[in-house]
Amino acid sequence: MDSIDSKNEPPRRLGGFTLVEMLVVIAIMSILMTAGAIGLSGMTGKGVTSGVASAESLFDEARLLAVGKNLRTCVLVSKDLTTNSSENLRKILVATENYAADTGLAKDPTNTKPDWVIASRGVVLPDQTFFSQTYSKLDQVNGTGTIPTATKTQIKSAPSANSAGSPAAAKASYDGDYFVYEFNAEGICANPGISFVLGSGTRSPAAPKDPPKVTSAGKRDFGGFLVWRNGRTSVFRSPEQIAAALKSLAPGSKF
Repeated sequence: MDSIDSKNEPPRRLGGFTLVEMLVVIAIMSILMTAGAIGLSGMTGKGVTSGVASAESLFDEARLLAVGKNLRTCVLVSKDLTTNSSENLRKILVATENYAADTGLAKDPTNTKPDWVIASRGVVLPDQTFFSQTYSKLDQVNGTGTIPTATKTQIKSAPSANSAGSPAAAKASYDGDYFVYEFNAEGICANPGISFVLGSGTRSPAAPKDPPKVTSAGKRDFGGFLVWRNGRTSVFRSPEQIAAALKSLAPGSKF
């Protein structure tokens, strides 16, 4: 057997990267970090995006609840809360029409202004994200009409189990006036073509009943969706799809 002379072996390469390889890696990392920084600098509206997603899930919940319980349902958006005004235009709930707990049947199915019984804890929109009563329209295509409302006397808590009595007044945290997006007992939107719009802005804690105002950073930070007859929603792809006026909206404008 021939012996192997270790002196004749080619020199083995030590582990590690060459200078050229390290420079290439650094260059790639720089490119990726630059691209990421550019992307993040244009990334506004996280609150609006999150709020729109949460609202869509509540609209789906209301539609499915209507079909499951054979009751009119609605999505309620806080307009003027009695005890928690900081959540004006930020709290969103699901409710059903007034019903008898022992039978589950609607008490007054022909009433066009029914009492609404809260059916979920709902959500509160992220900070500095508000429902826009200016740009949410009853008829989005023509940009006309205001969203229907319900007064605090119509907002109720669920009746006691096995009770045919009237539901109780709403808990203090839910007491107030609301905007109403209604579905019939088959899950059909009562006002097809109605829109739901959110915007990013600010509002003085000392004036919680005032509409929020657009800030410089969130000048075009709006989002939302259209509700079709079958209760499904279609998200707006740009602020201009909501209203042409949003393109030139100045900081300080109310929405």
